[in-house]
Amino acid sequence: MIPIQNVYYMLAYAFQVLNEQGYKDVATEQFGNVAELCAAILVKGTAVQLKRGLNREYIEQSDSLSTPRGKLEISESLKTRSVQRKQLVCTYDDFSVNCYMNRIIKTTMTLLQRADISNNRKKDLRKILVFFRDVEPMDAHTINWNIEYNRSNQTYRMLISICYLVVKGLLQTQSDGTTRLMDFLDEQRMCRLYEKFILEYFRKEHPEISANAAQIPWQLDDGFSDMLPILQTDIMLTQKEKVLIIDAKYYTHTTQERFDVHTVHSGNLYQIFTYVKNKEAELAGKPHEVSGMLLYAKTDEAIVPNHEYRMSGNTIAVKTLDLACDFTKIRQQLDAIADRFFGNQAV
Repeated sequence: MIPIQNVYYMLAYAFQVLNEQGYKDVATEQFGNVAELCAAILVKGTAVQLKRGLNREYIEQSDSLSTPRGKLEISESLKTRSVQRKQLVCTYDDFSVNCYMNRIIKTTMTLLQRADISNNRKKDLRKILVFFRDVEPMDAHTINWNIEYNRSNQTYRMLISICYLVVKGLLQTQSDGTTRLMDFLDEQRMCRLYEKFILEYFRKEHPEISANAAQIPWQLDDGFSDMLPILQTDIMLTQKEKVLIIDAKYYTHTTQERFDVHTVHSGNLYQIFTYVKNKEAELAGKPHEVSGMLLYAKTDEAIVPNHEYRMSGNTIAVKTLDLACDFTKIRQQLDAIADRFFGNQAV
């Protein structure tokens, strides 16, 4: 089990906004579960957003009005007999806080009020929800998370990401209808957070190394690429002629087992080997050293991979990152990777 405090640190790297002054006290709090942590971050973040002002959008409304506004709906006015009440049905645009992202936040906070969190945290949520009285909640199961961000709503990115983690992690309990957050976020959600955390850690703590999630072009003999998948890396670290491609994996089981023999997941190994060899071919003709790494989140299994292989002239490492220890030791593990592939120290 990963300590809740480490989840916060992972989120802090994944969303650099959590390192701002307003969130500093969250880092020192003790949390009993992930729901408590997410509620605290959401309360702090929404309070900051309220100071900036809630996002507003033009939303089409249709009402019977005594004073005409916008487009007059004559047929609808006759059908509803609004004319007899000296009113007309009008369709108009209202500049409202009842926009999609605010509705997601209100829906998430409402769900958290039924989660396994402290009464003080629920009280904080109720205080924030007062400012969302003109915002309509929605069915959490129908939320469309494919949101486009721009300069005017960029500050919502972290808030919506926290909402996503909460909503996707909520489970229905017994017949009383209350809600609880899973003991831990499921594999799919944690995998995304794990990838983002590692990428942003190297960006922040090792500025001497270029860190990004770059695509690798297929090195094709005839240029024909129809139906080939995109070679999208999780993390690519580059310093001068050295390149390390990291595939971050968050699995319940770090190895595959057959007939009591544990081996590296074959699909993972084929994938990182494909990345490395295509990057190797791309850099042909210039000084380069391309390596690859499968970096698994360590589980409580007795057998975990910790090996390096030489494959067709390239180093392919299979390592585990222990997320259950003190965060200073997590830093040491990641720093050791940088030292091994870009410095003089061995791991």
